[in-house]
Amino acid sequence: MNNSVISAKGLVKEYGQGATLVRALRGVDLDIPRGSFTCIIGASGHGKSTLMHLLGGLDYPTLGTVIIDGQEVSRLGNKELASLRAKKIGFVFQFFNLLHNLTAKENIETALMLAGVPDNEQERRAIELLELVGLGDKVNAKPGQLSGGQQQRVAIARALANDPPVLLMDEPTGNLDSEAEAEVMKVLENLKHQGKTIIFVTHSTEIAARSDNLICVRDGQIQEPQAFKKAS
Repeated sequence: MNNSVISAKGLVKEYGQGATLVRALRGVDLDIPRGSFTCIIGASGHGKSTLMHLLGGLDYPTLGTVIIDGQEVSRLGNKELASLRAKKIGFVFQFFNLLHNLTAKENIETALMLAGVPDNEQERRAIELLELVGLGDKVNAKPGQLSGGQQQRVAIARALANDPPVLLMDEPTGNLDSEAEAEVMKVLENLKHQGKTIIFVTHSTEIAARSDNLICVRDGQIQEPQAFKKAS
């Protein structure tokens, strides 16, 4: 039985044409094990962000296949792909993108509303999600009253609104100090223990060293990440 929640085969992504052609990915094969903490690491400009967009169903590959929980991306239309993303993947980015005029609870209720959760369930579910990320005492706090780590935990709670099996995170600790980063990593460790698959795009070798599955991107290809392997 295939235990991969996301797989890619022969993945190529090109931009432009002729003299301006850029091949951002050059034949990538990979598997994201279900329930893993997978890190994607690499320098800027080497294809890391392009790979993230393809694995998250935010774009189509030029060549090759991406399979998300059994569905091949290239066979889906835009509407079907958007539906797949909504059901299967929660996105968390470097910038929290919270609505500053709303409380933590209201930010999550907005996501729950968009996910189609009934009105009479939204408040209860929002509070549950805030408790899950350790912010049960910040239900009525607005983003400006929260630290960076707390805001990112609200963003994680919001990404869990549809209870997706996968969290795809793009540099989620990139703007945080070490204490706030530790707060976020503790939440992610708990989510992994609950069975979530976490894909964490990062420049941090320290975070990469903690991963179950490490993908190193260089010049649009996957390379053996010898420098970041955990000591046995």
